[in-house]
Amino acid sequence: MNFSLTVLGSSSAAPAHNRNLSAHLLNANERFFLIDCGEGTQFQLRRYHLSMQRIKHIFISHLHGDHYFGLIGLLNTMHLHGRKEELHLYAAQELQEILEMQMNVSLTRLVYPLIFHSLRHDTGELILEEERISVHSFPLKHSVPTCGFLFREKNPPRKVPVARSYAWCSDTAYTESILPILQNVGLLYHEATFMQEMSSAAAEKFHSTTIEAATIALKANAGKLIIGHFSARYEDTDLLVQEARTVFPQTYPAEEGVSIEI
Repeated sequence: MNFSLTVLGSSSAAPAHNRNLSAHLLNANERFFLIDCGEGTQFQLRRYHLSMQRIKHIFISHLHGDHYFGLIGLLNTMHLHGRKEELHLYAAQELQEILEMQMNVSLTRLVYPLIFHSLRHDTGELILEEERISVHSFPLKHSVPTCGFLFREKNPPRKVPVARSYAWCSDTAYTESILPILQNVGLLYHEATFMQEMSSAAAEKFHSTTIEAATIALKANAGKLIIGHFSARYEDTDLLVQEARTVFPQTYPAEEGVSIEI
């Protein structure tokens, strides 16, 4: 059974060097989960032949534009294409108000049910539980309230020896408070906006370096680490990956369009 991740965007702040803005699509046994929705996400879904109408749940980590400015366009396209199935959206409460304002001024009434789930940012919580998967949110350390998400398979098929899991650590300064929930995660995504020589800038902006991301992966005993949210100052991300591998050898770049089996 499929349990895989497709990176749709790996740039920070603005598109750069043919890298798009933050978005990941998780396929958990043919249940599709979109994590963040930066500007251009629907174009990336089309580019990689991924059906937007099969997405049942969307998770927005925080309300910096590079993580959600693509959402209203995606919701509207689903509407124009006649979606009927309900869509669940998990985000800070303020996003519901933003979407309602955008739809009200355009006189848009979605033809499908959009069900909003408000996230807490002071503690972790179980936000979704189905027969085959559970999703937990947990607080990160950023300049605005920000959540990470842990997706864990339940009742795996017999041919799968252990339950599979994926954790998304969006924009965050280095914090070991997230280690308990990340322990033994199969695939960890952790932002690595800067190389270690920029550690002061990373701390000031509440972002992480390559070494810090790799250290979290090491201490969490993760299976693999993907780093992304790369600063535009880096045209070639190979150096970031190489630096992270000095701490955690199983580090890989967030390569857009590549399907990663978990």
